[in-house]
Amino acid sequence: MLLDPDEMPKAWYNIIPDLPEKLPPPRDPEEGPSRLKYMQQVMLKTAFEQELSDQRWIPIPEEVREIYIHAGRPRPLVRAKRLEEYLKTPAKLYYKREDLSPPGSHKLNTALAQVYYARKEGYEGVCTETGAGQWGSALSWAAAVMGLRCVVFWVRFAYEWKPDRRTYMQLLGADVHASPSKITEVGRAILERDPHHGGNLGIAISEGLEYAEKHDEFVYCLGSVLNHVLLHQTIIGLETLKQFEKIDVQPDVMISCLGGGSNFGGFVLPMVGKVLRGEAECEFIAAQSLATPNLVKGEYRYDFADHAEKTPLLKMYTLGHKAEFPKIYAEGLRYHAAAPIISLLKHLGYVKAIAYAIDEKDVFEAAKIFMQTEGFLPAPESAYSIRCAIDEALECKKTGEEKVIAFNVSGHGFLDLFAYREKLFEKKEPT
Repeated sequence: MLLDPDEMPKAWYNIIPDLPEKLPPPRDPEEGPSRLKYMQQVMLKTAFEQELSDQRWIPIPEEVREIYIHAGRPRPLVRAKRLEEYLKTPAKLYYKREDLSPPGSHKLNTALAQVYYARKEGYEGVCTETGAGQWGSALSWAAAVMGLRCVVFWVRFAYEWKPDRRTYMQLLGADVHASPSKITEVGRAILERDPHHGGNLGIAISEGLEYAEKHDEFVYCLGSVLNHVLLHQTIIGLETLKQFEKIDVQPDVMISCLGGGSNFGGFVLPMVGKVLRGEAECEFIAAQSLATPNLVKGEYRYDFADHAEKTPLLKMYTLGHKAEFPKIYAEGLRYHAAAPIISLLKHLGYVKAIAYAIDEKDVFEAAKIFMQTEGFLPAPESAYSIRCAIDEALECKKTGEEKVIAFNVSGHGFLDLFAYREKLFEKKEPT
C-alpha cells in the first residue's frame, strides 16, 4: 500500500486534546534548583511550545516535508502474505516499513524536525544521547543535511559492539563519545567509581544535557519519551491509517516495540485518538524486554528521566532512574521509564504490554522467520514487534479469528548482524 508524496500528512497529530483525563504535568522536585527552568535553557524553544500545546494538529513546516520526501516518505504498508502462509493463520498481517529511512529507522522523523527548529533558532549544533545507535545516526544525518554540528553520547557497551554504526555517524561528521565519558562531570564521576561501567540511556541523557548546558552554541535534542517527540513520530500512524482507508481495512490490533515510547507512540497514537473519540475499536500492545519492562513491572509515579536528576519529574511507569539493567542486544528498549502519554494510556487501560525473556532467543528466532518469509532484516528492537505479532497470529490460529494485525518495523538490522550471528549461530550472550 503506497501513498503519493502529495498524500503525505501536512500536520502532526497531538493526542493531548483527546486524552480522557489531563496529562499529569512535569514538576520540580522539592529540593534543589528548578529543573523546569533548566530544561528551557538547554532545549529548543519550539519543542517546549509543542510539548505544552493543546492544539490537535501541528503543521509540519514545508522544508521538513520536503526533506521527509527526500528521505523516502511516505513509507509502504505491506501485507505479510508469506508470513501468514508460513504461520497458517487466518489473521491478516500488515507491517509499516520505517526501516527504509537513510539512517535505517523511524528516528529520522523527529530528528529532521528538531534540527530544523535548531537551525531556525540560531544554534550551530545539536547534542544528544543514543542507546542502540539509531537515534544518534538519525540526528547525525539530519544535522549533516541541514549544515549543523552534532555531538552524540552513546551507551558504552553498544558503542563498543557497533563500530560500523559509529563509523556511519562519523562519516556524517558527528563527534561520538562512549558514555559514561571523561568529557562531562557526570561521566567522570561514574568512571571514578567504576572505570568499566557499560553505561545506560539515563546516564547518556545526563551527559547530553550537561554538554548543552556548557556549550551555548549547542542545543539538546531528545529522541524519545517527551510529548513533542511522539508528536513528530505520528506521521507513521497517520500514513498507516490513510493506507488502511485506501483498501477499506481497519486494524483490530496494533503492535510495536517500546523502550521509551517514540516508535510505539508514533505508530499507534493516531488510531488511539480515533478510539478515544468513539470512531473506532482497536487493541494496542507494546512489546518489551524483561531486562527493562517499565510498562509491565514499573510503578506509575513521578521520577526523573535521567541518571543525574537534571530533568524535571515526569509521571510515568518507571523502574527507577538509578536502576541497573541486564545487557541485551535490543539496547533501544533498555530504558527505565515509558513516555508520560503512553504511561497514562496504560494506566487507563487503553494500552497493554508484554515482555519477552532477557535471553532474546524467541525474538531473534521471530526475526529469522520474518527475514525468510518477507525478506527484510529487522533491527533487534523491531524483532520484538514481530515476535508479538506472530504470537497474536498464532493465537488466531487456535481460535479461528480473522483479526487484522498491524505492526511497525521500526528499523533495519544490517548494522546488527553480529547480534544475530551470536544469538542464532554462535549462541553467545552479551558481555
